[in-house]
Amino acid sequence: MPAFSAPDGTRLAYHVSGDGPPVVCLPGGPTDSAYLGDLGGLSAHHRLIRPDLRGTGRSATPADTASYRCDRLVDDIEALRAHLGLDRMDLLAHCAGANLAALYVSRYPRRVGRLVLVTPSVRAVGLTIPGDLRLETARLRRDERWFPEAFAALEAIVAGRATGESWAAVAPFAYGRWDEASRAHQAAVDARTDPAVVAAFGAEGAFDPDASRAALARFTSPVLLLAGEADLQAPPRTMAAFADLFPDAELVVQPGAGHHPWLDDPGRFTAAVAGFLGRRPVAGQHDGGAAGGGTAVVP
Repeated sequence: MPAFSAPDGTRLAYHVSGDGPPVVCLPGGPTDSAYLGDLGGLSAHHRLIRPDLRGTGRSATPADTASYRCDRLVDDIEALRAHLGLDRMDLLAHCAGANLAALYVSRYPRRVGRLVLVTPSVRAVGLTIPGDLRLETARLRRDERWFPEAFAALEAIVAGRATGESWAAVAPFAYGRWDEASRAHQAAVDARTDPAVVAAFGAEGAFDPDASRAALARFTSPVLLLAGEADLQAPPRTMAAFADLFPDAELVVQPGAGHHPWLDDPGRFTAAVAGFLGRRPVAGQHDGGAAGGGTAVVP
C-alpha cells in the first residue's frame, strides 16, 4: 500500500487504480476512500488516487486528534501532491470532501487544474439547504415502497425531532435505487465511519465561509458540479448557487440520481466527469480562464 508522511509525521495511505491522467479523489464522511471504488468506471479513463484521510482506512491515527479538523487536513493534501510529483493536479471531491477541496483551493489555487465536486457538502461556503427544499426533493421518490416510513423520518429531522432511528430510516434517499447493492454500500460506509473523526472534522474554527467564498471567486480554473436530481443532501437548486460562487463553473444534474451518482448510473456519471476532465481549452484561451457556466442534464 503506497503511503507518504504528513507534515506532522503521520503516515497516510492512498490507493491507486486505473490508467490515464491522474485525478486525486477526496472522500466524504470523513471516512476512508474505499466506498468510492472506481467511481463507476472512471478508472478506465484516469488514474484515480484515493487518499485515506488521517485516522481512517489504512492511514495512521495522529497523535493529535484535533488534527482531524478540516482546515488542518489541507496540509495533508498538499503533502500528497508533492509526494506524487504533480505541479498541478486535477481534484475530485465527494460530499464532505468538497469542504476540504474548497479549503485546499483557497490556499493553493495554482496547484489545481480542473475541479470536480460531486454532490458536495456546502459547509465550507456557508450555503444553507432549507428543510422545505429537502422535503420537496424527497417527494420525487413518493412512488417507491419504502417512501412513507423514510419521509416521516425526514419530516422529524427537519422539525428537529430526529432520533437515531430517524437517520437510519432516511438512508434510501441517498441512492437512486434502494436495492441490495445500495444497502450493502450503505452498511459498509456506516461500518467504516468513526463518529469522533466526523465530529472533529467540522469542529469550531474549521470553516470561514466568507473567506472561502472570496477565494473561490478568484479561482479561474474550470469547475464541474455534479448533482443528483433526487439528492436531498445536495439538491440541484443549492448546487446551482454553489456553482455561481466560481467564475467558470458548470452544473450537471444527473437524472434519477441520489447522493452517489456513480452507483446509480455509472455510464452517465463517467461520461460527464471524463468528458469534463478531458476537455481541451478553446483556442486562445488558457486552461482556467472563464468560459461561462450553465446547467445541463446528463443525456
